[in-house]
Amino acid sequence: MIVRVLPMIAMLIAVIAPVQARTLAEVKAKGAISMCANPDALPFASEKANPPGFQIEIARALAAGLGVNLEMQWILPRYRANLLNCDILMDSIDDPAIYEGRLLLSRPYHRTGVALGVGPQAMVINGFDGLAKGQKVGVMINSLAQVVLGKRGVTESPYAFEQDMLDDLAKGELYGAAASPATIAYYMRQHPEAGIRLVHAYDGEPQLAWKVSVGMRKSDQALVDAVNQVLEKMLADGSITQIYARYGVEHRAP
Repeated sequence: MIVRVLPMIAMLIAVIAPVQARTLAEVKAKGAISMCANPDALPFASEKANPPGFQIEIARALAAGLGVNLEMQWILPRYRANLLNCDILMDSIDDPAIYEGRLLLSRPYHRTGVALGVGPQAMVINGFDGLAKGQKVGVMINSLAQVVLGKRGVTESPYAFEQDMLDDLAKGELYGAAASPATIAYYMRQHPEAGIRLVHAYDGEPQLAWKVSVGMRKSDQALVDAVNQVLEKMLADGSITQIYARYGVEHRAP
């Protein structure tokens, strides 16, 4: 049985990359660019062909724009990317300080963070500050959201998996769930009968909001520039927005 590692936690892990990835010239010569991803983490990525996840769809379009193929290397969890020589990691947090120079970053292509899912009986709220005392909210164990919300006195219920959290929210066992907006949106798409609503709570929480980029593992500036050119085209023509939409996820421009 494949052990699922939560995408949101994986995104927050700084990638250590002692093995140098390929330069643009080497990628072109090989005719392929490789990507490390979780094999069981929809809507982000999946080893199954249909649907593959938006990370893989964006990476495939990126590879096509570079004129090469996309090769997949499956990893659990994300920090094991240091054991493989993959070239890119999607959804890398757009903060060079996190990686201490060991990961080059493209321009950001999406804005995300920790959102709030609420059940059909919940009052209309715009953010975490709208939660009342005693309203139980699911949080990822040892996450930044757990720390931030805990300091505010929010009644927390820790989880190891976002899927379990959202299942309990759908059952009415939680008032809210602090999770990735992509995970919540995809769950809503898969389970419309649950009546869950998505609140982009991170809009008012700088600590729980970030932009994501393509991470390139110690490559060269030529590859960064080439990736940026393709991303610019994909953002301009709506390709990235369309890919996210196939998973029920709103693309939020950085």
